[in-house]
Amino acid sequence: RLETRLSRRRLAVLAVFSCYSLVNAFQWIQYSILSNIFAGFYGVSFTQIDWLSMVYMVAYVPLILPATWLLDARGLRLTALLGAGLNALGAWLKCGSLAPQRYPLTLAAQAVCAVAQVFILGLPSRIASVWFGPTEVSTACAVAVLGNQLGTAIGFLLPPVLVPNIPNDIDLMAHNIGIMFYGTAIVSTLLFFLTGVVFEEKPKYPPSHSQAVLQNKPPEDYSYKQSIINLFKNIPFILLLISYGIMTGAFYSVSTLLNQMIVTHYEGEEVNAGRIGLTLVVAGMVGSIICGLWLDYTKTYKQTTLIVYILSFIGLLVFTFTLDLGYLIVVFVTGGVLGFFMTGYLPLGFEFAVEITYPESEGTSSGLLNASAQIFGILFTLVQGKLTTDYSPRAGNIFLCAWIFVGIILTALIKSDLRRHNVNSGIMNLDVKAVSGDS
Repeated sequence: RLETRLSRRRLAVLAVFSCYSLVNAFQWIQYSILSNIFAGFYGVSFTQIDWLSMVYMVAYVPLILPATWLLDARGLRLTALLGAGLNALGAWLKCGSLAPQRYPLTLAAQAVCAVAQVFILGLPSRIASVWFGPTEVSTACAVAVLGNQLGTAIGFLLPPVLVPNIPNDIDLMAHNIGIMFYGTAIVSTLLFFLTGVVFEEKPKYPPSHSQAVLQNKPPEDYSYKQSIINLFKNIPFILLLISYGIMTGAFYSVSTLLNQMIVTHYEGEEVNAGRIGLTLVVAGMVGSIICGLWLDYTKTYKQTTLIVYILSFIGLLVFTFTLDLGYLIVVFVTGGVLGFFMTGYLPLGFEFAVEITYPESEGTSSGLLNASAQIFGILFTLVQGKLTTDYSPRAGNIFLCAWIFVGIILTALIKSDLRRHNVNSGIMNLDVKAVSGDS
């Protein structure tokens, strides 16, 4: 029999990871929600400001394979320290870009934060699997993803409050931006030190039978190259890889261009654009937790994923055709509904991938999902941004709706094989029989 036990440290590990993931997501969106203000401050175009968000997506794609190799070869603790440390370094570099002619420096600083993201986004499912038991693993993954979503929510809410639009006073604008940059740098540095204190490679005892089986395998039996090959031979995973990329890429595109969409129809409403973004993400956080709890209770991965995908499609259609009605309250409501399903989908994809690819590394499957999301995010942001500028926000959103419909079809084709759940259930049943036999 394999001894399993839950560690008290697991909650601290989850909390610290969620917090530095939060700060990284905040740094991703802080420029986009103030795109008109930063374009005026640095004297650059909207496209150049959009690149301050898209650099996160561009950096992820070539670096994800080295990052997942590092996670598998050197472990969770080193990967976490790299993510938290680079996040703090990028935040301090931004503090040197508080002048109109320093756009290249702020872009370089954002690129450092983008590299930090590579060591962050693939960890939720790894942390959940390594530290949490089978009845809480999906909820733990949802909470880990929640930190990133909360950072996006704060990134929508706080920057418009800290940096109001005062184009005639550049010095005051630089002062306000400085408050945001220095505050972020201090918080991210504190979290880097907390990561060093709290994170350990793994608990003393495995939290589940599936983890015990993996930890008892000799290290020489594992091949990173073979793991990648196995994943790309797994047809259900390939279908999920594309459908996850479509949905999450659409979310990245909507988040990046939200300020432009709102200001097009509601001039001067930068603060409310941030509040709408906050509503979208907070509703998604609620959706994430509900979906995580539901998966832990039912293990209906494919059914839940497909239903959430369909409801996200409906939500985006409603958001698209009510955006220009002239009532901000309607946009708040439709944005909240859209966020509940679209953002709530994120942890579903991670956990579904782990189930259908076990015993392959959770970090590798999650990393590939995120790479797909970044690729689709870049393409969607460029095309939707062009359609929004040349035609209207409606044209850009309809473009996304068409792709999400394709994602629904791909999700419906995925064959669900819950390998991790079956291993846990099988071993637990054997243990019950063994105990009954002894008695």
